Amino acid sequence: MKNERTENQTRLLVLMSDFGLSERFVASMKGVALGVDQNLKIYDLTHLIEPYNVWEASLTLAGTIAYWPQNTVFVSVVDPGVGTARKSVVLRTKSGHFVVTPDNGTLTFVAEQYGVAELREIDEKVNRRPGTDDAHTFHGRDVYAYTGARLAAGVISFEQVGPSLRPEVVKLPYQPAEKVSKTTILGNVTKVEKPYGNIVTNIPKELFDAFALNPDHKEMIQVEIKQDAETVFCQKTPYVKSFGHVKPGQPLLYVDSVQRMGLAVNGGNFADIHKVKAGPEWTIKLMKPTNRTQQQEPK
Repeated sequence: MKNERTENQTRLLVLMSDFGLSERFVASMKGVALGVDQNLKIYDLTHLIEPYNVWEASLTLAGTIAYWPQNTVFVSVVDPGVGTARKSVVLRTKSGHFVVTPDNGTLTFVAEQYGVAELREIDEKVNRRPGTDDAHTFHGRDVYAYTGARLAAGVISFEQVGPSLRPEVVKLPYQPAEKVSKTTILGNVTKVEKPYGNIVTNIPKELFDAFALNPDHKEMIQVEIKQDAETVFCQKTPYVKSFGHVKPGQPLLYVDSVQRMGLAVNGGNFADIHKVKAGPEWTIKLMKPTNRTQQQEPK
């Protein structure tokens, strides 16, 4: 086997967690990584994931990986099941990146967007910080940062992470974007953009374009948002190009910067005003009025 230290020259390690910035946890992970190789280049994706929010972690990872060089190692620690029987894994994406994480749904959007080239379970008999066998609540430091650093530094090869698994990850269930009739599209509320409270959905512009609406005409769309079976928002909303095309305080439907359908309030916070959050249990329905007279924004 070739020496991975000479093949992987990037030595890039990117950390993400829900640990926040006020405690010792992030610095402890970095210290462990530098103990493996002081030449590692360690970066923070974010440590402000909402506590226990695996959904947000998965979306954030999937939205970031593409911008980093091949062989970059990502360590994601959003682990409400720490110390339980969930698997600790390293995924190699088809794009040539590595993700070290508990297999608890964190890999949902990574697998969908980048594909699973190979999946391995971390062998903790080998890839665990020495002297921590009786520590069960900080795997981010003792298993994930340690293994990620060893992989990024070339101390171990990917094959030495541990046994190979079927290329299938634990996935969070959610409503995919789909057109269910000529006048109705279903999707998921994937994210609330901070700090503005804009709503991000998984409905791509090209799917919405089937309605053949022109945002210059401010045509009205019936928007319904539910949390599980409970309706949280139901209102006719103008489809426009951007925020300033409606009056201050008025909601709007628009195409965001990544060509997904979004909701906002001009000068306000849609999520706070309408009590909308994001996650697998949040669904959105867009309905095109069949009566042409109902499509125009009221004066």
